Amino acid sequence: ETEEELEIHMQLDYKQSIEIAEEELIENTLAKNKYDLTRARFNRDLVVLGIGAVKTSWNKSEGIVVDYVDPANLVWSYTEDPNFEDIYYVGEVKNISLPELKKEFPELTTQQLEQIQKFPGNTNYTRNWTGKDNNNTVQVLYFEYKTYMDQVYKIKYTENGLEKALEKPDFFNPPPSDNFDKVSRSIEVLYSGAKILGHDIMLDWKIAENMTRPYSNTVKVNMNYQLVAPHMYKGRIESTVERMIGFADMIQLTSLKLQQVLSRVVPDGVFMDVDGLAEVDLGNGTNYNPAEALNMYFQTGSIVGRSMTQDGDINQGKVPIQELNTSSGGQKINSLISTYEYYLKMIRDVTGLNEARDGTMPDKQSLVGLQKLAAANSNVATRHILNASLFLTLRACENISLRVADSIQFDLLRESLIDSISLYNVKTLEEIQNLHLYDFGIYLEIEPDEEAKAALEQNIQVALQQQSISLPDAIEIREIKNLKLANKLLKLKQEQKAEKDQQNNLANIKAQADANAEASERAAMAEVQKQQALAQTTLQIEQGKSQFELQRMQSETELKKQLIELQYGFDKELKSMEVQAMKEKESLIEDRKDKRTEIQATQQSQLIQQRQDGTLPTNFEMPNN
Repeated sequence: ETEEELEIHMQLDYKQSIEIAEEELIENTLAKNKYDLTRARFNRDLVVLGIGAVKTSWNKSEGIVVDYVDPANLVWSYTEDPNFEDIYYVGEVKNISLPELKKEFPELTTQQLEQIQKFPGNTNYTRNWTGKDNNNTVQVLYFEYKTYMDQVYKIKYTENGLEKALEKPDFFNPPPSDNFDKVSRSIEVLYSGAKILGHDIMLDWKIAENMTRPYSNTVKVNMNYQLVAPHMYKGRIESTVERMIGFADMIQLTSLKLQQVLSRVVPDGVFMDVDGLAEVDLGNGTNYNPAEALNMYFQTGSIVGRSMTQDGDINQGKVPIQELNTSSGGQKINSLISTYEYYLKMIRDVTGLNEARDGTMPDKQSLVGLQKLAAANSNVATRHILNASLFLTLRACENISLRVADSIQFDLLRESLIDSISLYNVKTLEEIQNLHLYDFGIYLEIEPDEEAKAALEQNIQVALQQQSISLPDAIEIREIKNLKLANKLLKLKQEQKAEKDQQNNLANIKAQADANAEASERAAMAEVQKQQALAQTTLQIEQGKSQFELQRMQSETELKKQLIELQYGFDKELKSMEVQAMKEKESLIEDRKDKRTEIQATQQSQLIQQRQDGTLPTNFEMPNN
């Protein structure tokens, strides 16, 4: 996603197939040759002798071989370069057995081996002081010689105006011609050989195959023997142990002196005054004798004495037994111990291995920072040994990379490589087997020290506590040996985690907003449903009320109807009665009216009659009137 992430990916994860094949080849070859043991041996040589050497060779039986080389058995041309880059010959004397000789040089016949075995040779060639003479071994000088040769090309001109280069042997010297030209250059070549010392048989002498040439300078050739002497000046090699020898000898002399002094040390004794013992009377009729006095002194530490003599004089021997402090050799022992510590300190000074480095108990008054500075200074003092060891390892890996073509050419070795690094990797290497100038950038990654690991672990713990990285990220970072890349990856993981957390926060906010909106929607829907339920309930209640009211009204109407009917009946009957009463009243009124009319008529008649008759007035109120 970013350039920084791409850079870290390219350095950590991305590898081309040829890179993977080369790594598998180098790791497999080093493991097969037990390179860890070889490295431990030449590291010891760098400390003890000041020079270390390793050789990468090839044979038809074992393929690529990485051998330890004892510097005591080496010869080389004079050089002032600590890395021996400018030497032109180097040789190694080896005491090898006849079976090993036959395995390495299979072209030797049985007659030649018998002749070599009969030849007594010279045991002075190899300084095997502790070994025994063995007629089954011979002293062989393996050597390489660097020289120059002409690389000649014939440049031929074609009819089309093109140029064609043809490689020719160095003795190619044609007459001048218009059709072609001769061009040449001088290049370094390497001859390798092997010779039995003291014998006229030359086991091998030929121009080396698959010579190691750096890609940046194809004229130069590298030797198979790699030597390094970090402290060399004017051809003289100085080692760490050499600087210690003088002081170590003085420590040995001091130790011998200390043993001599200790052998002459006598224990403390006691002084016994016999005359003083004679003056002591134990009160039981016996005197104090030396045996009893010593017995009492050694058992209880008590002494019996008299301050006055029997004659009443002052007893000069009132303390008959006194301890003698001889201090035999004490001062000398302390002086020798101080001398021992002085020379030990001098060894630390000349080697740089101080107390902070060799594990000695540090001064309790010293600060932790000072102890770390002292340890760092000691590491600087021995840094040249580490650099020399890394140089030898790097050059050995380069030679292994450039000798793979020899192994691929032979079927048996090719099958062995297939079993070791897989067929795919071998096929990948076959693509460059003829490119003898092909060069790889081989780098060594040094594992960080404990302090650097602790600093990285502290950063990881802080990041974990802050939750800026995850546990899988921390595991991935711990697996990286390169601290610079580890810190870069830690920073990148923190940025990715922060970006991821931000995205998660945004997603959480969006999810929360969606959840809130959904909750609000659900709440609104619930409210609507509630209102609908309430409305429905209210409607049902109102419907119930309406039905109840309707029923009530129906009942009331029915009752009213019944009442009306009853009232109607009553009213009708009452009306009928009223009508009947009115009829009766009217009938009675009519009857009375008729009666009054009749009475009036009668009375009118009577009045008329009276007027006519002129009778007296008639009282109509009389019942008979």
